[in-house]
Amino acid sequence: MSSSFPWLQAYEQGVPANIEVPNVTVQQFLIDTARKYPNKTAVRMVLRYLPLGLAVQAKLTYRELDELSDRFAAALAAMGVVKGTRVSVMLPNCPQQVVAYFGVLKAGAIVVNTNPTYPANELEPLMRSNGVDVIVTLTGLYDRVKQIQPKTSIKQIVLTDLSDYITWLFRNTVNKQLAAKGLYKEVAPAPNVHHFKELLGRHPAKAPAVDLDPATDTAVFQFTGGTTGLPKAAELTHRNLVANTQQINAWMPSLVAGAEKMLLALPSFHVYGMTVGMLLNFSVGGELVLVPDPRDTNHILETIARENITLYPGVPAMYIAIINHPRVAEYNLRSIKACLSGGSALPVEVAQKFEEITGGKLVEGYGMSESSPVTAANPIFGRTKVGSIGVPISSTELAVVSLEPDEDGKYKFLGTGEEGELVARGPQVMKGYFNNPEETQKTIDADGWLHTGDIARTDEDGYFYIVDRKKDLIIASGYNIVPREVEEVLFMHPKVVEAAVVGVPDPKRGETVKAFVVLREGQTATVEEVRNFCKENLAPYKVPTLVEFRAELPKTQVGKVLRRMLVEEEKAKLAQVEDGQSS
Repeated sequence: MSSSFPWLQAYEQGVPANIEVPNVTVQQFLIDTARKYPNKTAVRMVLRYLPLGLAVQAKLTYRELDELSDRFAAALAAMGVVKGTRVSVMLPNCPQQVVAYFGVLKAGAIVVNTNPTYPANELEPLMRSNGVDVIVTLTGLYDRVKQIQPKTSIKQIVLTDLSDYITWLFRNTVNKQLAAKGLYKEVAPAPNVHHFKELLGRHPAKAPAVDLDPATDTAVFQFTGGTTGLPKAAELTHRNLVANTQQINAWMPSLVAGAEKMLLALPSFHVYGMTVGMLLNFSVGGELVLVPDPRDTNHILETIARENITLYPGVPAMYIAIINHPRVAEYNLRSIKACLSGGSALPVEVAQKFEEITGGKLVEGYGMSESSPVTAANPIFGRTKVGSIGVPISSTELAVVSLEPDEDGKYKFLGTGEEGELVARGPQVMKGYFNNPEETQKTIDADGWLHTGDIARTDEDGYFYIVDRKKDLIIASGYNIVPREVEEVLFMHPKVVEAAVVGVPDPKRGETVKAFVVLREGQTATVEEVRNFCKENLAPYKVPTLVEFRAELPKTQVGKVLRRMLVEEEKAKLAQVEDGQSS
């Protein structure tokens, strides 16, 4: 990369302009670290802290994690899984998720990262369109999988429980609590239905020999929202993920091999939690401390204090929950060294307050599923610019281009201060969308630039700023939400004749979902009635937080709903409120 790029001057000491990407698979991170630190704790999940230093927890050493993932790879091979087979890992943060993830990769198969909160009507088309053969999930979600199985290619089901690796003394109590939440049930033996722990006990710790090319072979299908229709599966190769992990590692020269403790409250099925949490941790021989429920701020505070957490990647909503917690002063959070925030804009006052409380650095970065995900970040201990996503990380280029190509299909590169679409290029950019060459071509141009759909500008120092969004995508607490998906559910409601869904500013989530609803003539409905209907048909993070009933929706002359006008109305309302508070 040329030294003429202005952002290189912002790099803190020890951060290289470029990295060398080793020609290895993702699982090599675990294999190498297990050889170096066999007896060190690799992963720990604490469900609850008890008096006298006791805890309801599960933990695995690096040797155990390596061996168990070998066993799972052998079990998958015995089921007929071969190179390229798609295996859905539909689990919350738990040790089994990590074992399954690396076991799938060791079998030469592809991890299909799947959100366990998806209801059946969202899960079924994803499993079908991506050709999933095996699914790994909780016993409490078994009925959901059986409901969709006839319409998919799923042949084998592997079941586990959050209690599987905790001390037997607490297992029954935990299972009762999980059953009350719908996360645990007794499942009778059935053909092609396996229990995770029993399955591993029947197979040797010897993964099959599979010839993989890190540069071309896909490691992960990562679902990402499009502007319409079904979420697309971004194909992330082994090289993509290895590169991004090494890039993040290089961005944080203060990391100490074998000494870090990473708190992963971000879901590991999300690209951010997977790479910036799990993979980064295992690449440096850290201890991954898992929190299954990121909304339990009490537990997160206690975990940071008791475990002496050093790294805590998250989204702004998580940090806001900590600084606003009424008992935050009771916890010693000074072990935290650094946190990289993504998913949505990080308010400057949140970063400042968090740093006051913890003594650690909290900086904003930027990425997307299609780039594994990180492409930019503010320097951890260098110059941070308020409102900026930072500068391109090592071996990465960012640029701002015209919103539309010229007659030759070329985009014009814009200068300092000019607003246009943000594009990115680097070894972390995906191979493409699975089975969707048309969308791939729209997203990655002939010169290898990934078109992000975000409107941005850059300053004279090479820092980038997100100004707006080219697409209608809503980003709430780091999750991508396609308005059309929510609208289609609203259209199913018998009282609804029209609906439009937009993202509106939210102090905790960055954006939140608002639905504008037109009812059929003579009908009445309540906000809760509409929200409850959505809860039955959508993942929780997609359910509208706000619902407004209207007589009509703003439209173009040809009848297209003007979502942008609705967004502007909401921003104007917010500005009026803020003006009233300041006067």
